[in-house]
Amino acid sequence: VEGGGLKLYRQVVERHPDREASTFYEHMGPTGLLNGKLQEPNYDDLDESGAVRMASMGGWTAIMNRYFIAALIANPDQDYPFYYKGDGRSYQAGLIDDGTLAGRDALFKARIYVGPKSLPVLASENAELERSVDFGWFSPIAKPMHSFLEWLYQYLGNFGWCIIVLVICIKILFFYPTQKSYESMASMRKLQPEMARLKEQYGDDRQRMGQEVMGLYKKHKVNPLGGCLPIIIQIPVFFALYKVLLMSIEMRQAPFIGWIEDMSVQDPYFVLPVLMGISMFIQQRLNPQPPDPVQAKVMQFLPFLFTALFLFFPAGLVLYWVVNNVLAIVQQRMVMKRMNVD
Repeated sequence: VEGGGLKLYRQVVERHPDREASTFYEHMGPTGLLNGKLQEPNYDDLDESGAVRMASMGGWTAIMNRYFIAALIANPDQDYPFYYKGDGRSYQAGLIDDGTLAGRDALFKARIYVGPKSLPVLASENAELERSVDFGWFSPIAKPMHSFLEWLYQYLGNFGWCIIVLVICIKILFFYPTQKSYESMASMRKLQPEMARLKEQYGDDRQRMGQEVMGLYKKHKVNPLGGCLPIIIQIPVFFALYKVLLMSIEMRQAPFIGWIEDMSVQDPYFVLPVLMGISMFIQQRLNPQPPDPVQAKVMQFLPFLFTALFLFFPAGLVLYWVVNNVLAIVQQRMVMKRMNVD
């Protein structure tokens, strides 16, 4: 780029953005990597301040959405003033470039990337553009999960089957702790007649009832919190997969089977959420019932609540949960059969 002066303003502009698209789970709009730190000014801050100015040696600045980015890449050995501006209608991410004299003209070197936020493609630019795909707190789990799914895709050619294989691998990885947890729940289920007897004996004396129940657990060496372990283990994996499905362009418009033509959006006919609710209900029936009747009623309501919540979750995420529940039911039934628990 040649110009008549020694300063050149370069910027990318976004007009009338969908402001609701930028959420707690992901950032859209102005962004950049300045001094090695990811910058994500939001629309409201820019509306209030009008402009945000920073300085950085090298780096990049950009406007992006979930799947695509337009980035200005700075020269690594040059100190740049960067700026972000917004007025409620349009938003700019730019930099001020100092040129070098080339005869009678000023010479400016510019690198621009406009394209998909595909991690291999972004990494090939050698400008740390791949950091625009920010998995947040769950990066230590989400990044290897994303790489594993991409590796599987080379052989399976379908991200739905890749997710199913991922669930199986996770179940194998955590087989021992979940096995111990299901054994603990089976032991508690064996104690249900004793629990009913204590409830009848002590009636509304909740304090005495609690003491007797804890004594019963101690006598039979049962950990009442053991059943929580499978759920606790799944929580970080669940949210990491949510970020992967939400932000990976590879999942965009990726079909599974039949009616599911895009794994990154909701099941159009809500089949998977309903299957998830049914599997959760079956799994709940295998668990020991809480001694508190109010708590028992709340637990019975949970499958319906989770079904409603999952109606609009990405189909790939609901598929993960359905397969995980089915495998958990099979494993739990095998434990109960081995321990002669009805």
